[in-house]
Amino acid sequence: MKLGLIAGNGRFPMLVLDAARARGYEVVVAAIKEETFAEISEHGAASVYWFSLGELSRLIEMFQREGVTRAVMAGQVKHKQIFSAIRPDWRLAKLLLSLRTRNTDALLSAVAKVLGDEGIVLENSTSLLEPLLAKAGVASSRAPSESELQSIAYGRNVARHLAQYDIGQTVVVAESACVAVEAMEGTDATIARAGELMRSLEEDAESGDGVGSGGATSTLSRSLVVVKVAKPNQDMRFDVPVIGVKTFETMHAAGATCLAVDAGQCLLIDGQAGIEVADRLRIAIVAD
Repeated sequence: MKLGLIAGNGRFPMLVLDAARARGYEVVVAAIKEETFAEISEHGAASVYWFSLGELSRLIEMFQREGVTRAVMAGQVKHKQIFSAIRPDWRLAKLLLSLRTRNTDALLSAVAKVLGDEGIVLENSTSLLEPLLAKAGVASSRAPSESELQSIAYGRNVARHLAQYDIGQTVVVAESACVAVEAMEGTDATIARAGELMRSLEEDAESGDGVGSGGATSTLSRSLVVVKVAKPNQDMRFDVPVIGVKTFETMHAAGATCLAVDAGQCLLIDGQAGIEVADRLRIAIVAD
């Protein structure tokens, strides 16, 4: 059995590759030069082909030559790469011109349709990694505090409004006040930006520059809550929310103490090892 793997960045593609091989698949990897980690070549794929982001025709021709009729897309492709850094071939250029909205969902859905039209069915990226999907309830040794739960409720409401427009899926909250929202920069960069903003507010308060600003610098808690949600009708074939050790480390550096995700729709990519890191950093994890 052959399975195509369109690999973005991070460890997600490697986990999919390992899981597919464990189930007896012969995996043909399409690695993205601008994104995929070089070590993808060390995970026992039947073959690895390297493509630039804009080479949609080459990708289709390779899969057809290899006899691939089923494929998965795993790993992030940075939003700014998709819409600013690629040099599209004729097929992708035609596809881009046909889009009514220039967001990730619209582009990837269109790519999936083109692949399907060429006899290559794109399947759910999490189908081989279901044990790593967040389960409902508290995953960490510490449960969220009452204050954190209030911020989660507020953050979920804000995040769901953002997600329906495919702006971003992450918000960072301090005491039910929105500190940062995700756009093209990605989850970890959003969290880091929230931490920098809180530090600047503290510095303003200490220097007296916060006087007359309504008291925001003196009343907001330093602790941050991160809420990451799936999109409405999340397409599990691509752009699935992913959380890993790096995110927990970024949260700790930013002063974030709690993470809330959607049960069954977010991958805790490092599994129990990631939860142990969160426990060590005293970060609460809850899925709903």
